Amino acid sequence: MPLQANESLADLSADARTHLRHYYQQEPSLLATAPGRVNLIGEHIDYCDGFVLPLAIDRHIVIAAALNNSGTARVRTMGEAEAIISLEDPQKPGDPAWSNYLRGVLEGFRLRGSWPVPGFNAVIVGNLPIGGGLSSSAALELAFATIVEGLLDTVLGTREKALLCQKAEHDFAGVPCGIMDQFASAFGQKDNLILIDCQTKEPELIPFHSNDLSILVTNTMVRHDLATSEYRKRREDTERALALLGKSSWREVNPADLETLRNEPDGLLFLRARHVVSEIARTREAAKELRRDNYAALGPLMAASHQSLRDDFEVSCEELDLLVHIANEIGFDGGVLGSRMTGGGFGGSTVTLCRSAQLHEIAARLSMDYEEETDRTPQLFSTRPVQGARLL
Repeated sequence: MPLQANESLADLSADARTHLRHYYQQEPSLLATAPGRVNLIGEHIDYCDGFVLPLAIDRHIVIAAALNNSGTARVRTMGEAEAIISLEDPQKPGDPAWSNYLRGVLEGFRLRGSWPVPGFNAVIVGNLPIGGGLSSSAALELAFATIVEGLLDTVLGTREKALLCQKAEHDFAGVPCGIMDQFASAFGQKDNLILIDCQTKEPELIPFHSNDLSILVTNTMVRHDLATSEYRKRREDTERALALLGKSSWREVNPADLETLRNEPDGLLFLRARHVVSEIARTREAAKELRRDNYAALGPLMAASHQSLRDDFEVSCEELDLLVHIANEIGFDGGVLGSRMTGGGFGGSTVTLCRSAQLHEIAARLSMDYEEETDRTPQLFSTRPVQGARLL
């Protein structure tokens, strides 16, 4: 059966308790969770004042924590070295590298005056594929920030917490991400997508109640080395293009404005700009059709989004294109409404909107044809929109 079974939150919580007992001989006083996200449409425009339409997915990070009466945080996650973090000084990037997400979150609390954090031990477990383009880092940041809230007996506003975590990723992990990942993990609600206005930083819940439809995520199981460096280049390209257009925001740019970029020596900037403007329009249109429960209209929009990401923004790869091609071959009659790459690109996952009644047949075909072409076995799971970061 190609569809992965899901380890429930109850099972993840039990695992976290067990590991805290094993490593630190303690029972947790706090348990927190945060979900990953998949983006239905609106890619690489969250850092361009665009609109994005993600959902929090039924794959989570769970953290169990207990006070240790010291000035130190000791944190473990499976397969990695223990992180030992002093809580008596301002935070700086350090080793192990994965702990920088945590250090950045702690520094965010210090800068807002919520300091010191009492010493604690913690363990991190999860069922989010690392490197699958499903925002495991944002889920880690949000779950950890929620633990810190509990340790301090304080509650941040949801937007403030998401922005704190975004800044942690910028400053401590060196990834200049937009707000989508952290907002999706923070604002997620059951049976709702989240339309995020990345200019005003306002989320709007878009109902997704149809049990006749499923969201299928397919992980290519590849992550090309280009991902981090090329992400940064794409962001720089959009900034250069906007400066040449003489606009203060992409929201002021219309398709006719792009003609001024056609004659630039660097022809790539026209393509990058065309993706941004067209993807903003597609995402707004998708939200409008979803409000009408017109799910069939999403297929052409998702197809155009993938084509733009592949050709204009150049962030797809052979494996992502192959999965989308297979889904398109299955087609509407086979139960596929639409399919596209999701996430930063250069590997990671695709998202496919399909009829629930044909979900297993679609998953089997995607898995079989992809493995036949690549000799890789993809990971596939279906999800519904779920609740965002919270204490358990």
